[in-house]
Amino acid sequence: MASIKALISAPFHHFIHKDFHEVVATMTLLDRLLFLIMHSIDKLGIWHRLPVFLGLIYLAIRRHLHQQYNLLNVGPTPIGVRFNPIDYPYRTADGKYNDPFSEVAGSQGTFFGRNIPPVNQKDKLLRPDPMVVATKLLARRSYKDTGKQFNMIAASWIQFMIHDWIDHLEDTKQIELTAPIEVASQCPLKSFKFYKTMEVPTGFYDIKKGFLNTRTPWWDGSVIYGSNAKQLGKVRTHIDGKLKISDEDGLLMHDQDGIALSGDVRNSWAGVSVLQALFIKEHNAVCDALKKEYHDLNDEELYRYARLVTAAVIAKIHTIDWTIELLKTDIMTAAMRANWYGLLGKKFKDAFGHVGGAALGGLVGLKKPQNHGVPYSLTEEFVSVYRMHQLLPDNLLLRDVSTAPGPNKSPPLIETVPMGDLIGLKGEKALSEIGFTGQMVSMGHQACGALELWNYPLWLRDLIPQDKNGRDRPDHVDLPSLEIFRDRERNVARYNEFRRGVLLIPISKWEDLTDDQEAIDVLNEVYGDDVEELDLMVGLMAEKKIKGFAISETAFVVFTLMASRRLEADRFFTSDFNEEMYTKKGLKWVNTTESLKDVMDRHYPEMAKTWMNSTSAFSVWDSPPNSHNHIPLLLRIPS
Repeated sequence: MASIKALISAPFHHFIHKDFHEVVATMTLLDRLLFLIMHSIDKLGIWHRLPVFLGLIYLAIRRHLHQQYNLLNVGPTPIGVRFNPIDYPYRTADGKYNDPFSEVAGSQGTFFGRNIPPVNQKDKLLRPDPMVVATKLLARRSYKDTGKQFNMIAASWIQFMIHDWIDHLEDTKQIELTAPIEVASQCPLKSFKFYKTMEVPTGFYDIKKGFLNTRTPWWDGSVIYGSNAKQLGKVRTHIDGKLKISDEDGLLMHDQDGIALSGDVRNSWAGVSVLQALFIKEHNAVCDALKKEYHDLNDEELYRYARLVTAAVIAKIHTIDWTIELLKTDIMTAAMRANWYGLLGKKFKDAFGHVGGAALGGLVGLKKPQNHGVPYSLTEEFVSVYRMHQLLPDNLLLRDVSTAPGPNKSPPLIETVPMGDLIGLKGEKALSEIGFTGQMVSMGHQACGALELWNYPLWLRDLIPQDKNGRDRPDHVDLPSLEIFRDRERNVARYNEFRRGVLLIPISKWEDLTDDQEAIDVLNEVYGDDVEELDLMVGLMAEKKIKGFAISETAFVVFTLMASRRLEADRFFTSDFNEEMYTKKGLKWVNTTESLKDVMDRHYPEMAKTWMNSTSAFSVWDSPPNSHNHIPLLLRIPS
């Protein structure tokens, strides 16, 4: 048997990259064949140029292989009596009881998982120095934006999601980084202090130490509800299921210290705050609709149903609206809609319900949740590829919404507001003067930054961080330098090893990464000729982009796995995505909401009508609406 297996394996070893021989040796025969198909397409670099249907097959193969080989549990697999989901027909405050096989999976305070094994970098935390990397390769020289594709609402949205999903538990010990002489004159902070990430024994024989998530990694709307009962108690009115919101201006309310009342307010800014306010209004509107339909529901029942509905609306917008603008290609439009509706499409699913498995009917509405044998979590690698502060500009271009719109519904510019004035406690005060409509329309008409080298905002190099309660800390931080350090501290593989780990062909020279000669020269200056030393974030910014993608392919493949996992592992998007759990009215609310624009139209019906020319609220609002394509999506061929 061994000799037969070796005979079958021989052709693989001749064809595939030598760095994959070891992982391929662990695969089943079927998976080896699938890997061979995927690897062949990767070597040609053509998957994004395939006809849409063939592109979907490639993505399905890649996702399957990642599900088999890129989900690593951190900590022991929970053992205990399975709970009965009927006893918990709602999302709990701390994220427990979402996975029928494990009551604690995905709850607050559980471990971040892994997509690839951790790489110990304790002896390389300062090699090369993070402040050198930040200064020479990341710091913004001049603002580069994304054109009409992606706007500031889109940049705010992903921060809104991060506040829903991930934050590391900190240690009580501080570390200090000091700028080396060669870059000290270019660093706003000559040194800065910050708290270590707390490393915790896992009690597991394989990955012995890990890091804890202080937020709930489910798509449960904790950004507005909080990740525990204490936070939830602060935001609820305990009347008709509703959450606290200002009746005067539609913005978040604040406590006596000026800290906003919402689920997660740490290290926030005005762009995130307006989205929190919008979805609190959405929650409250669901409460009103349910109370009108079902008169006997009490405060707690109204709150629970409304949370389920609102969280599902947020997840749906991210899946079939935000992500489609981020990865603006026909293949990805088809892929993301297939995640929600399946290949049979929305009309079929609306008429007949979920039919078939994940491919035909979509992940949403599956008969049972699927975790692929690994308790649900978000991963350290997922955190790393979501480092996107380059999306933020230097200033918000504030628009005048008191006048008539100009060409393409564009409002006139009245003021340039430094971004530093819009963050933290100062930002909450500024937002109260700008107002909800002024902030949203201004962000809608402004392109966000591009995820490229030399585009990390300089104002983030001298930043006031906050503690978990949203209070300012005394020590300022240099954020790009800190982010480089964090990946190393948390044992996230550097760029080339990361690519190997997610089954992407590694680079062998700087020219494989970028065509920019200046970038090649500076990479060589910082890292020498050793591509293995390249930090992940630098590689993600330097990498050649697929046409239509605002992010790198390396980051994208992690999304391919984890974006699907957030839906398919959650019983409230699978087995419990039904009228019994959501109510008939609530499920219809989710099923008829397709975009952020739909939510805006519910609460600010004149905003998009007056100021938005684009199809999506996430593309720049004065851009032309999408043109109609007569060719069915699945039959299209990329130009």
